[in-house]
This record gives sequence, C-alpha cells and structure tokens, in this order.
Amino acid sequence: MTTTAPVVSYQADVATVTQMTEAYFQGLYTADTTKLETLFHEDCVLKAPGIRRSREVWLSAVASRPVPKAEGHDYAYQILSVDVVGDQAMVKVICPLLDHVYVDFLGFLREEVTWRIVTKMYADI
Repeated sequence: MTTTAPVVSYQADVATVTQMTEAYFQGLYTADTTKLETLFHEDCVLKAPGIRRSREVWLSAVASRPVPKAEGHDYAYQILSVDVVGDQAMVKVICPLLDHVYVDFLGFLREEVTWRIVTKMYADI
C-alpha cells in the first residue's frame, strides 16, 4: 500500500505564512519573546549588513529594548509580498520599529508539516 502526503493548497499555505507574519508583527510590537520564539526555528540566523545573530541573541535584544506599544508607537507593519513555492516561502515586510523603518525578508520552511522562519535578513531604510 502506498500512502501519499496530503495535498495542501497554495491558498492555505499563503494564509498560514501570512498569519505567522502577523504574529511576528504582534511579537515585535509588544516585545513578546515567547510568541517570537515559537515562530523562529531554533537554528535560525538573523542577518543584516555586518550583523549575524542567533535566535537567542536576537530574542534577548528584543526583551531588553523599549516596547513599541508601551512607547506609544503606531502599529504600521505591512506585508509587501508573499511567495510560496512548495515547502518554502519568502515574505517581504516593512517594520517601523521604534525610530527605524526596517525592510525584512523572512524565509520560511515547512518541515514535518510545520512552518517556521528559518532566516531573517533585514536592513534599516
């Protein structure tokens, strides 16, 4: 007997990745490191020009900086694009965060039926 993996629709994958990206925005806005930790794969590397951080180092930085919501900053995060190809996705977002405006490229992989962010590249524009 041959079994095949269930077919997951493209629309469902886009919806899942979009929901995770919205959770990412909420985690950034409220500095909810528990929420952020669940979105990122444990071996994720966050990269910017001249910067390399592990998930743990980045989460520590999020926990120690001012909280945008508490500081009264507007919630103005935006998804610019979502591309899903099979078990991988790339999401481009705008993240106004404290006194910066970042463009993030979030790389997602679905492994063992679970989507996780496995890479984050970002730059302050």
